[in-house]
Amino acid sequence: MKVLKYILLFSVSLIVAVTVYYTVNQSNYIYFPDSGIFRTPASAGLKYEGVTLRTEDGVHIAGWYVPAEESRFTILFCHGNAGNISDRLEFLTMFNRLGLSTFIFDYRGYGESEGSPTEEGTYMDAEAAYDYLVREKGIPPARIIVMGRSLGGSVASYIASRYPVRALIVESSFTSIKDLAPLYMIIPAKFFSRFSYNTMEYIKDTDVPVMIIHSRDDEIIPFSHGLKLYEAAGAGKEFVEIQGFHSSGYLQSYEKYRDRIDSFINSL
Repeated sequence: MKVLKYILLFSVSLIVAVTVYYTVNQSNYIYFPDSGIFRTPASAGLKYEGVTLRTEDGVHIAGWYVPAEESRFTILFCHGNAGNISDRLEFLTMFNRLGLSTFIFDYRGYGESEGSPTEEGTYMDAEAAYDYLVREKGIPPARIIVMGRSLGGSVASYIASRYPVRALIVESSFTSIKDLAPLYMIIPAKFFSRFSYNTMEYIKDTDVPVMIIHSRDDEIIPFSHGLKLYEAAGAGKEFVEIQGFHSSGYLQSYEKYRDRIDSFINSL
């Protein structure tokens, strides 16, 4: 009985220790920022404006505004949880060739942006970016399309649910962090998570056309999450299935990816 008691005590202590560890260090499993800016839009032959914004809570974040000639719309682009804006030149080039201006920004703690990332912080960063387009650049909300990849899909959906925009594009994103956590945590992390990123609820609250893009081959975020987000969207929605892995599907399916975005935007 003594041995059984010690085994039980050890097991409980281990579960508590692991739970505390994951609770305290959750941000290390959500955010993977890179501070090194190794390319700029000029590297791709694009004209751009370097921008520094001050968020509602006083954090300075960095971004790039890349104008297109005779721009049809402006894309407010929210990137994923790793790297920084210098990893996303392929998107800036694609949008520019489609006649779309783009504003891309780094969340706090990423690239040249100050601070450390938090869920509320990423929302405030995106709000500052939206405010910049509307107030500083004078772009009407009806000419703004907010788009996000992976974690950025949740941030973009948050903006679309709270601010007027023309449309929302979500690529390779999840229904919520709490729904995704059990795939990667050895404890029932959804009950302890300090993060929500409830993309599904944000999409339910939008009243604009929504495009969901997801790959059946996505090894990070299951295809089923994309389908559920599509089901949660209202009228005017569109689903695009691409091929390829989570971080490279847009390249592996480049022509389809580009053409379907172009077609969706033309329909607006």
